[in-house]
Amino acid sequence: MFRLTVLLVLACAVCTAFGQRIFSVETCPAEDASKAMNVSWATPEDVTDSYVIYTEASDKLWRNARRTTEVDMHLCTTFDSLFSKTPQNEDFYERWRFNKCGATLSKLKRDTEYMYRVVAGDEQTPIYRFKTAGAKNWSACIIADFHHYAPAPGRLRSAMTMIDTICRKDPSLDWVLHLGDVIAWGGSYSFWKSMYEEPIFRKYMWAGVNGNHDDMSRKYAKCTNDFFRNANHYPRNGYEGEEGVCYYFHYGDALFVMLNNEDMRKDEDLARAQAWFRQVMEKERKKARYVIVCEHYQWFYGNDGKTSHYARWNKLFDEYGVDLALAGNNHIYVRTNALYDGKETDGTKGTVYVQTASSDGERGQGTREWTLNKDIIKKIWTEGEQTVCGMHFDANPKELTLTLFDRNGQQIDQVKVLAKKR
Repeated sequence: MFRLTVLLVLACAVCTAFGQRIFSVETCPAEDASKAMNVSWATPEDVTDSYVIYTEASDKLWRNARRTTEVDMHLCTTFDSLFSKTPQNEDFYERWRFNKCGATLSKLKRDTEYMYRVVAGDEQTPIYRFKTAGAKNWSACIIADFHHYAPAPGRLRSAMTMIDTICRKDPSLDWVLHLGDVIAWGGSYSFWKSMYEEPIFRKYMWAGVNGNHDDMSRKYAKCTNDFFRNANHYPRNGYEGEEGVCYYFHYGDALFVMLNNEDMRKDEDLARAQAWFRQVMEKERKKARYVIVCEHYQWFYGNDGKTSHYARWNKLFDEYGVDLALAGNNHIYVRTNALYDGKETDGTKGTVYVQTASSDGERGQGTREWTLNKDIIKKIWTEGEQTVCGMHFDANPKELTLTLFDRNGQQIDQVKVLAKKR
């Protein structure tokens, strides 16, 4: 008991000493990323006034800088008193009561690089950057399942190195998309906080989906989408109870629809998600050349090819002309060509299904004999337990190109998604 008490005191001291007045800064998409962008951050309880100053990156002296006039702020206790681990692998209870803040930077120019700082009193963050949508050609990095865990820092290092590898291949990369399970226990806020201290978060907009690990605390003591919601500031255009977790946004000519599998376990919950998806399609489909749906759970099991969430969604995707469906979770890469009505097409209609493998070098899976869906699955790949990979996503008005790379930057697979005639 004495040992645990000492650890609690030390952990709180570390949080106070290490925790700046502004922390966990992240750039998130607004509903239309060509003219607005969201910023997420946190401050200690006693810092009740913070804001963002921002300007075009070319305004090096900040002469035309603007300040956000509205900040969405609330006292967050979601992560308080949850059982966790220190970086030294010691047990402790996290103590977190902080102001969760978010703001929308509006009236932005299309296809323009911006920079910003978050300010609280006499403290300000380093410069963060992002690029608005609007270019005909744009690109992103896709990463998933790195399960950041403080006692095992190699997981986060593997994923960040993988992103760096893709950035070197494409120095003009625009943003990063993650497909869930970026945190080992989403209820451990110290894990989120240390992840956001990685330099990559200062360079790009990030968008992602809620994974089962992001949704849980240690030993499943608490499972809630509030972990994901309060660690980010995504658009609040989801359905009731899923605002900021299920959401959609436009990036250039693509509409991204982000789903939360953790709220689809019961038939009635799946029906709610699909009803919301229909509403989004009816309202937003005509505005986009491409529709891309992202969720965490796999479309197929990479171990043997067995059907998984593909069975839940393929008819709706056929109905509304979804071009690309992305997922993770299974830790094995699986890819189809365009499928419509359960059959492969020539690419002029149908949905390409892709699930990427893990990227932490620790929690990958091996395959068994591939016996199922061999007529529609075109590629299965894994390195086994120590898998590390990432994907490059290139978009232009004619096609989307997704390329899978291993940790050494070697191309493993590639698929093209054709723009459809509407």
